[in-house]
Amino acid sequence: MREEGLSMAEEIEWFVGIDWASQSHQVCLVDARGECLGERAVAHGGLGIEELCDWLIARTGATPEVHWGGHRNDAGPGRRSLVGTRFCVYGINPKQLDRFRDRFTVAGAKDDRRDAHVLGDSLRTDRHAFRRLSNDEPVIVKLREWSRMADDLQQERARLASRMREQLWRYYPQMARAG
Repeated sequence: MREEGLSMAEEIEWFVGIDWASQSHQVCLVDARGECLGERAVAHGGLGIEELCDWLIARTGATPEVHWGGHRNDAGPGRRSLVGTRFCVYGINPKQLDRFRDRFTVAGAKDDRRDAHVLGDSLRTDRHAFRRLSNDEPVIVKLREWSRMADDLQQERARLASRMREQLWRYYPQMARAG
């Protein structure tokens, strides 16, 4: 299988797996042979991402050849900022990550360091299973954010309605039966 003029196994020397979290992200740098060359945790936010990019460039001496795999269902601001860098950024479905994780261990325990390594190595061996991310048009990004907010508000409304119904049933059952 060929991608961007390169075969799956040629010329790409560095792969990065990143396990996204809300406060800090676990990162693993893997070479073309599958060896882990470095791991670290980086803070969430622009400064953490900038520090990570600088660390990768210093560590590898490469810019466009670094392929970066991360998992999340959504492409939040952190992921979108990475797509704007010089790196090739890929996303993987969390269910696929579970299957790739089985190559390393059969234990069901989740470990951020292991997941970062699994992502980097899986990107090396099975890049065709990943989806390359690109920046969307600003109007699409805005529409996606509005859609997420609408979904969040609908879930919050349902949660509050259930909570109110439960409280009415508990303290004033006559009103709950009437309504």
